[in-house]
Amino acid sequence: MTLRNGEMGESVITSFYDQVGGHDTFAGIVDRFYDSVQKDPILFEMYPKEDIEGAKTRLCMFLEQYWGGPATYSELRGHPRLRLRHAPFHINPDARDRWLTHMRDAVAKAKLSPLHEETLIDYLDRAAHAMVNVFD
Repeated sequence: MTLRNGEMGESVITSFYDQVGGHDTFAGIVDRFYDSVQKDPILFEMYPKEDIEGAKTRLCMFLEQYWGGPATYSELRGHPRLRLRHAPFHINPDARDRWLTHMRDAVAKAKLSPLHEETLIDYLDRAAHAMVNVFD
């Protein structure tokens, strides 16, 4: 998306992060996602009960950075290495589908424009499929 700014009409390119509302939007998605995950008996077993707030913070930082927001995730944790970080968990197609259901619901409640919602869901869908590490 290109916006015009000033008398000369110079272009100012904004990130997806800024276009959808920045931190508040991503924090809302993550909060709704984790509220739902905590009620899912299969998925919730994969999350650190003693550090659920930390997990929320890490996911929010990751999403914000990926979509053009602050680079805090990499500054604090290094390269995301998603497959490596998720390797210890038993992620089968059922877990993937459950994760996607909760994430799609959380994103839908963000009330993004159709294009922004579709773009975000497309990425999340591809990322979730890439995390599957067992087929049982």
